[in-house]
Amino acid sequence: MRRIIALFSVIIMAAGCSTLPDEEFEATPKLQKVSFQNLPGWKNDRLESVFQAFLISCEKMATLPPSKLFRPAGTYGDFQKPCQAAQGLHDTSPARLHHFFETWFYPYQVMEQETGKKDGLFTGYYEASLRGSLTRYGPYQTPLYAMPDDLVVVDSYKVDRNFSEEKMTAQSVNGKLRRFPARAEIDQYGLSNAKVIVWVDDPVDAFFLHIQGSGVVTLDNGREMRVGYAGKNGHEYYAIGRALIDRGELTKENVSLQTIRAWMKQHPGQTQDLMNLNPSYVFFRALETSGPVGAQGVVLTPQRSLAVDRRRYDYGMPVWLLVEHPHDPSLKIGQLMVAQDTGGAIRGVVRGDFFWGYGEQAERNAGVMKSRGMFWFLLPKTISP
Repeated sequence: MRRIIALFSVIIMAAGCSTLPDEEFEATPKLQKVSFQNLPGWKNDRLESVFQAFLISCEKMATLPPSKLFRPAGTYGDFQKPCQAAQGLHDTSPARLHHFFETWFYPYQVMEQETGKKDGLFTGYYEASLRGSLTRYGPYQTPLYAMPDDLVVVDSYKVDRNFSEEKMTAQSVNGKLRRFPARAEIDQYGLSNAKVIVWVDDPVDAFFLHIQGSGVVTLDNGREMRVGYAGKNGHEYYAIGRALIDRGELTKENVSLQTIRAWMKQHPGQTQDLMNLNPSYVFFRALETSGPVGAQGVVLTPQRSLAVDRRRYDYGMPVWLLVEHPHDPSLKIGQLMVAQDTGGAIRGVVRGDFFWGYGEQAERNAGVMKSRGMFWFLLPKTISP
């Protein structure tokens, strides 16, 4: 949407809990084969909506070479066979769908190879809601920019030989290159070479839209406009929640989208400085789709699309998730999802971001979700990890 986004939207980034221990970043996945009877709640899940999400991913996977490797195991060709069977399935009753997945897939529990750890952090994200206008006037003073015309991605040595990454997002000014401006400079001076696709009435809403990666803007004429991630300025994301924790304003236990918003409302004079601590800046595009678009390039399905670590896993894979409910850890969510997205803070072997959808309840769920959970990958039977 993240990602998306690169979607690419993840509340935990706002909440300041995106940084995992270094050993988790470097851990490698281990897959342990189990039976479907080992999946907690498998028979209780109605699969109609997730099956439709899987079919959408199948259309995207069908465009890739069958020999192309699929992470964590196998090839795209291995997935294309069950996808063809799914596309020809006419009976989509829950019993038939359970039979379909049991026929074509084996479940594998995911754990860290080095430690055997099976649980990890699961956060939530949602499609934001904003108010805006196609023209700038009155309260509509905060721009959502399209991709700038002068943004280029170049070999970093051409701009800064001390830059650690091979590539750099740069700005071309009169034939000269410089690193693309960070958030503080963009917010203060604007961008002359980027079209404003819409003006919104709240800079805080715009800031959180940058984190979520997509949203619906209700225009002053009553029409709705869906916007989604188009690119970013190349600066590393910084979680402002982390800064509030370091200052003693919030704690790791109570930090959430809601508590960060509340702090901003109570400290309006410090809000812009706080947002400027995050130099990353996102550009948007208008979407003519029925929902936000994830990193796989498909429309996300509320409560059935999952963002995963793109460095380790490819998109389109069915994933059985068992995770604490965001409002009551004693309750568990056990259901099938599809890996269709990613996000800058989604790093780890057992790490995911749960897409809740659009609306107030989705925002409430996503804003507080810092849940422990486990997942199992459903891999085609032709794969032997």
